[in-house]
Amino acid sequence: MNYNYTDQMKTRLRRIEGQIRGVLRLMEEGKSCKDVVSQLSAVRNASDKAIAHIVAENLQQCLLEEQAAGNNTDKLVKEAVELLVRSR
Repeated sequence: MNYNYTDQMKTRLRRIEGQIRGVLRLMEEGKSCKDVVSQLSAVRNASDKAIAHIVAENLQQCLLEEQAAGNNTDKLVKEAVELLVRSR
């Protein structure tokens, strides 16, 4: 199966990439641990949201395909939940 990642998702990841560069800049400037950790926390939150979005989009696409084929979708839902749990 081919997955389509939207431009919106790619933009979200580029924003996270920029946040990481910002964290490195803070470190290079010798900013406080509090500032660095605060920004890393923001990166983690953004990353968690990106993961959830990707799993949700993928699940929706897979569910539609499985339903159209007349297959049971319980396994897909379980796999998606496990994927989210493992990502944390």
